[in-house]
Amino acid sequence: MSSLEIDASQLAQMFIQGGANLTKHAKIVDALNVFPVPDGDTGTNMNLTITSGVNEVRQAPLQNVTDVAQAFSKGLLMGARGNSGVILSQLFRGFAKGVEGKTTIDGNELASAFKLGVTTAYKAVMKPVEGTILTVAKDSAIAAEHAAEKNEDPRVVMELVLSEARASLKRTPDLLPVLKEVGVVDSGGQGLVYIYEGFLTVLKGENISVEQVETPSMEDLVKIEHHNAQSMLATEDIEYGYCTEVMVKFDEEKLISSPFIASEFRKELDALGDSLLVVSDEDLLKVHIHAETPGEILNRAQRFGNLINIKIENMREQHTHLLDETKAMDGQETSIRPPKEKSEYGVVTVSMGEGIELLFIGLGANVVIPGGQTMNPSTEDIVTAIHKANARKVVVLPNNGNIIMAAEQAAEVADAEVVVIPSTTVPQGLAALLAFNPSTSLESNSATMKDAMSYVKTGQVTYAVRDTNMDGIEIKKGDFMGIAEKNIVSSGPSLVDTTKQLLEGMLDEESELLTIIWGEGATEDTVAELTSFVEESFEDVEIEVHEGKQPLYSFIFSVE
Repeated sequence: MSSLEIDASQLAQMFIQGGANLTKHAKIVDALNVFPVPDGDTGTNMNLTITSGVNEVRQAPLQNVTDVAQAFSKGLLMGARGNSGVILSQLFRGFAKGVEGKTTIDGNELASAFKLGVTTAYKAVMKPVEGTILTVAKDSAIAAEHAAEKNEDPRVVMELVLSEARASLKRTPDLLPVLKEVGVVDSGGQGLVYIYEGFLTVLKGENISVEQVETPSMEDLVKIEHHNAQSMLATEDIEYGYCTEVMVKFDEEKLISSPFIASEFRKELDALGDSLLVVSDEDLLKVHIHAETPGEILNRAQRFGNLINIKIENMREQHTHLLDETKAMDGQETSIRPPKEKSEYGVVTVSMGEGIELLFIGLGANVVIPGGQTMNPSTEDIVTAIHKANARKVVVLPNNGNIIMAAEQAAEVADAEVVVIPSTTVPQGLAALLAFNPSTSLESNSATMKDAMSYVKTGQVTYAVRDTNMDGIEIKKGDFMGIAEKNIVSSGPSLVDTTKQLLEGMLDEESELLTIIWGEGATEDTVAELTSFVEESFEDVEIEVHEGKQPLYSFIFSVE
């Protein structure tokens, strides 16, 4: 290998060190979120996403850069959380395509991979916004091309990539007015700069140390989810007792006699268990399934190549311990046991509080994923939930704008016919679910549920995490804020006064129903005071009250 080329081991270290540097600075990235509400999660989402990619790389064979890049891409895809995480996964999905078939890469090929990553990411975003991570990736990829024309040394190319990424990041406030208004750079772009810094340290022979990483790995997160799902069963009710995971390195000779067709292989395995996940690309196949005969799963997978990274766990043996541990985690997740035979329809929704979760269940949701503002579920979380719904057709309600892209990515991967209803708030999700009709087609339900969301106005009350001035309103750290849809309309030290101002702006003569969902920071007394205020000021408005137990948001309002 020439000193002017990156081999598999170096590329793997670049991904690992890029992830380490992002982990080290994740809280800084979180703090850059423009909206001054306590939901700064760009750093968290990008960190969890890249952690999933790094974990996949650590398990991958280091034969060539193609294997490493595809493993990283696959890990990012399944671990993607939030819009920033999905965009990151798409950047490196394109990167992996750019190095396909390569054993090593030089500076020219590195630049081409960055460029294809940008193209792939822009295509994945319906309405790309400049002044974001996309812009930083695009500008730095252009710099990579120019650098490679003069020097094929990947270190030189990466130095200019990082230099332009930093310069582009500084320009983001000029492209996105809200960043300039608050005085910050784009959080996703900053996260990408940290990743690129990690890449360069490897090419320069340096190292990034992270003394303490508080963020759980994707493996830990999967274990937590599996833990909670199993806690809802009795040991004797576990039909498929072995959690089986295997990765297969495709073998060209074997594929001649046994061609791999993903859809057919999924159907084949579906008859042998549940919780099935099949992910593949040109070189690798990864299978996760709960089965009663794990040996048969391995035999069938081995038709296509060589088995690597086999993991088989006896879930019945684990179950007693899981039940004991779950008592200490009570309240973190409510899961519904799916029927053994697939139903026609299933509904998956995201909830941000125990009370809200029960509302969705009461309206017919089959699986509720815990998550929301501060912890967006990953693509893999949503895929798993779709499988738990155990239905041929599945409707997904994200209930948060930052979860929609991950949900759409999950819909493409899942082994079911899935439609994502782009609900951005809990009230929209509830309204959409009320309009769901299991006797009509998926297309008809999609149209009806989207239409139902348009008749709902959403209000929220939370607190500010920093001083700022937005929408012409001066906001002090710790003050309460009233948010109508996406706009801050009131702010002040009094929860009741701030909330009254919000309601005065949301309610009018055409308002018929106000739903009050109260959570952290609110009390029965404040609810009673607000109810009296609405009854006196808007006597024709009917009021419903629910205890949502949601974190961070004292009130969520739905006006119809």
